[in-house]
Order: sequence, then structure tokens, then C-alpha cells
Amino acid sequence: MAKIWVVLQLREGQVPRLSWEALAAGQKLASTLGGKAEAILLGSGLGPAGETVAKSDLGAVHVADHEALRGYTPGAYVGALAPAIQSEKPDYVVFPHSYQSVDYVPRLAQAVGAALITDATGFETTDGGDGGLIWKRPVLGGKLQARVRAKGDGPIFVSVQAGSYPADSVVKATSGDTGVKPLNVDLSAVKADREILGYEEVGGDQVDLTKADVIVAVGRGVGGADKMGPVQDLAKALGADIAASRPVIDNGWLPRDRQIGSSGQTVAPKLYIAAGISGAIQHLVGMKGSTVIVAINKDPGAPIFNVAHYGIVGDLHEILPALTEAVKAAKG
Repeated sequence: MAKIWVVLQLREGQVPRLSWEALAAGQKLASTLGGKAEAILLGSGLGPAGETVAKSDLGAVHVADHEALRGYTPGAYVGALAPAIQSEKPDYVVFPHSYQSVDYVPRLAQAVGAALITDATGFETTDGGDGGLIWKRPVLGGKLQARVRAKGDGPIFVSVQAGSYPADSVVKATSGDTGVKPLNVDLSAVKADREILGYEEVGGDQVDLTKADVIVAVGRGVGGADKMGPVQDLAKALGADIAASRPVIDNGWLPRDRQIGSSGQTVAPKLYIAAGISGAIQHLVGMKGSTVIVAINKDPGAPIFNVAHYGIVGDLHEILPALTEAVKAAKG
């Protein structure tokens, strides 16, 4: 059986969606290779987060709880994880693919002699009988999917692209919570190598679409900034955030922070309504991990219908008002 670790990223002491997605990937990997995944948490005051993660079906939850780990710094994370990995020798270590993991995981891989596969969207077993896996990851802005195999005798690090594994697919423990225990590593020498001056949330009218459960996204088919009324009405009825494809942003119809795609945000809401979006690959890579995708487009051959769970062929200016009224009626 393979030993699989999943290093979770925390946000203000809470477990964000991208970490649950990585945990789902680790559980699927463990199910394929045998055994159970184990979660790793780094920080300070990890009791509540550890208890939350322990409700999942895992082999163990390990916490590295130390004041030097209260705020993320690459030196402290590498200092805590490298000796633990060298001692416990996991076969795979899974991370969320985020700005944080891009910062420190390559340095960690170098420290322990690990192979590193970044931004993975999935894996498949091979027929060669060698127990190896082939991983899929996007290249050229998502226009192509590369199939890669890790080389070497060390552990294999994998960062998982947001939206590749649904957060709500994490398997819960069925017979009591998973045990929480300290990570087997001496943390006395761990020191932060940066001074954290503070954190800034997205401000003003900007939004973090990665936190949204429901998104109504609009494309060039809306026709202009002065024709956004039906989109806004539906979003209000659903309690959704409004997003857009790149042409809408380039035309100045919505601000840049609303863009979904390879040059914007990557999201995985429970419901994604794509209205007037044709479905260029650059947009699809940013939203294809959504749990339910509803596409509305006048062109029945639009690529967006290839990834949609539900498709409606028609004029969004006729369909969106009807949907809004249906939502209002359903809510009473």
C-alpha cells in the first residue's frame, strides 16, 4: 500500500475549498493505490481545524503546531516538512495548486529529492504492471493536456488544480473521527524566514470568485454593458456572484476581477450559469470543475455545451428573465 500525505493550506485558521479539493484528490489516489490518505496541517492553534479535518475518512491527521508556523513563510514550511518527509517517507505528497504552493513546494521538492508534478487535473493507472501513474496537466494555457510520469526513486509531489476534484466529494469518516496527532518532527529549530507585515483582503468592489457557491457568468453574447440587467436580476435572485469571459472584460463591460479563465480566476462553484459564452478553451479551464454547469447560447454548436450538464439553446435576454421568475416562484 502507498503512503499518501495531503498538505492542507489554511486561511485564517479555516480549511478553504481548495484544501478540501486536494483532500478529495488524495483520497482518490489512496483508493486507487490502497490504504488511506493522511492529512498534514501546519500553523499555530490548530485544534479546531484538526478536529474539522478529522471528520474525514483518513488514516490520520498530523498537525505541526508551532508559533513560527502561525503565518505562512516558505522557510518555516520547508523546515517543518522536509525532515518529516525524510523520516516518514510518504510515496506521494499532494498539495493544493495555489500561489502559496507555487512559492515553497519546488524548494521543498529539491530539499528531499522529490519529483514534482504541478497543476495536475487527474491521473490514470498504467498497464505496464509497474504500479506507476500517468498524470494529466494543462499546457499552453489549457489548449493541450500533457500526460506525464514521475521519474526517480524519491517521493512524488503533486499539486492539484483548483476545481479538478469537487470539495464535496471528500469521503467522511463512518466510525468515529480520525485521530489527530502531532507530526513526527522536531519543530524547535523552525524559524520564519520572512516578517509578515499583514494581510490585505480584496478591497473595494473587487470579489474573490473562488469563494462563490453560485456564479452567473456572461459572455460577449450579452451585447453590451447597458444590457446587463437580466444577468444582474438572476444573480440577485440566486444570491450569486457575477463573472465574465475575457471579451466582456476587454470591452470594459465588467471589471477585471470578474474574469474567469486561464488569464483570470479559476473557480469551482456548486452552480455555474454561462450565458452567452461560446466556450473558448481559455475560459473552460477556469470553470470546468464546477459541480453543475448550465449553458445558455443561441449557437447549438457552441463548445460550452460540451462541458455543460444542462444546455439551453436560445437568446439569453429571453431565457434569463424566465429563469429569474422561476427562481423567485420556487422561493415563494
